[in-house]
Amino acid sequence: MSQLPTTMTAVTLNGHGGPEMLELRTDLPLPKFGPEDVLVQVLAAGVNNTDINTRKAWYSKQESDAEDASWAGQPLHFPRIQGADVCGRVIAVGENVTQDLIGQRVLLEPCLQYAHGTKLEAPWYLGSECDGGFAEYVSVDHHHVYPIQSALSDQELASFPCSYSTAENMLTRANVQSGEQLLITGASGGVGSAAVQLAKARGANVVAVSSASKAPLLLELGADRVLDRKDDLTDSLGTNSIDVVIDLVAGEQWPSFMEVLKPKGRYTVAGAIGGPLVELDVRTLYLNDLSFFGCTMLERKCSAISSAMSKRAASNHWSHKPSPSLKSKRHRRCLSKRSILGRSCCRSLAKPQKRAKQKLPQRTERDQQHSIDF
Repeated sequence: MSQLPTTMTAVTLNGHGGPEMLELRTDLPLPKFGPEDVLVQVLAAGVNNTDINTRKAWYSKQESDAEDASWAGQPLHFPRIQGADVCGRVIAVGENVTQDLIGQRVLLEPCLQYAHGTKLEAPWYLGSECDGGFAEYVSVDHHHVYPIQSALSDQELASFPCSYSTAENMLTRANVQSGEQLLITGASGGVGSAAVQLAKARGANVVAVSSASKAPLLLELGADRVLDRKDDLTDSLGTNSIDVVIDLVAGEQWPSFMEVLKPKGRYTVAGAIGGPLVELDVRTLYLNDLSFFGCTMLERKCSAISSAMSKRAASNHWSHKPSPSLKSKRHRRCLSKRSILGRSCCRSLAKPQKRAKQKLPQRTERDQQHSIDF
């Protein structure tokens, strides 16, 4: 193993609040990695609403109380390095991890069920319960490292992990079948735009809900129909018309999601940007035999990111020019105004280095099962 640096550059979150709580540091120690871990040099990282929500303590159920502000309902430990979406290159591995990973370009699964070789009782999220990718280097358990064979750029690949694994998980939990009618809310976001493409890859018919300005892009991604978020869903679709609702919004419109679901319909949720508190008439739930699925921990049969990307529905799902660096403030403005479709990505904090082309080691049977060809 070549000599590793002892310090790195990273953006740290020093407490809950606005962007002023973020600090660019150049003196942080290199992440520690144990026998079951992998040390990854970050090549690009996605910036998304999860990072903003974590910073603001939005996940707290106690009015942004810091005591339960992490994904796991515990306090965050500061300083914290955020960044759930990571494309990188393996530069070192623990003693119990195959050396064949070294040198390979990888994607990291952001929803962590293992840490330092131990199965977690409750999942962690990269950049929440542990440090993430807004840094030159990040360390994760080898279970969550996926070698990637792709012609896509580092920035393009960094748009996939959170969005596509979450979307695939929602479709899997709802057991979406070819020919079914789907309603996807928040369809212009990272997860929503991924869900549109992955649902179409399964042969489903997709009604997307977004702003009118983004309708042409969603139709281009494959949506069969796009409704404005202000439209009355029951008037536009009729009652008992939808097999599955893929919900990333919740909010005031939530009761109408129940009205458009067919008897034995399925509702899956992985977001609440419209507001987390909703009104439910329980009679609608039991009289229509509806099934509800909350989706955070990934189903292992999804093969996490690998399954989502192997659908080959993954067009370039962010629609603006990538930000040049994690030091840029432009992603925060774009995301706060919701002016983009998909995911915002940026390159690493590391200084660009010219790398000679190298022949990657032949993948073992385990690596081939755990890798992504795209």
